[in-house]
Parts: sequence; structure tokens; C-alpha cells
Amino acid sequence: MKELLNLSVAKLKRMAALKAKIERLQSQLEATAASASSSPAKTGRKRRKMSAAARRKISLAAKARWAKVRTAKSK
Repeated sequence: MKELLNLSVAKLKRMAALKAKIERLQSQLEATAASASSSPAKTGRKRRKMSAAARRKISLAAKARWAKVRTAKSK
């Protein structure tokens, strides 16, 4: 306690400002940690949108492949 009495006013003000800044940063850190734990961030890529024509083309190709498999099985 004696050490605080021997400090200058400027140093005491600086210490108070630093303490306030530390408390502010700690509260920001706690808020960030709370928001991160409550809603996990999405990871990965965005989904691409496929046109109806492309979906139809893929569907027809898959049906053709399965038809080929079925005909080969029946022989």
C-alpha cells in the first residue's frame, strides 16, 4: 500500500486508465466467447445453385445408366 502513496498523480492516472482498458477488453472477450459458443460459425463452401435444365440432364443420364444395368442383368 505504501508503494501507491509514493507514486505520482500522472502514474496513478495512467494505472487507472490501463485498468479500465483491461476490464473493457475482458468484457469484450467474454462477449465474443459467449457468442461463439452459442452459435457455431458455418464452415465449408457455399452451396452452388444448379439450374433446372442441368438437374434434368443429370437425371436423364442416371436413368439411362440404370436402364443399361437392368438390360445387362436380364440377359
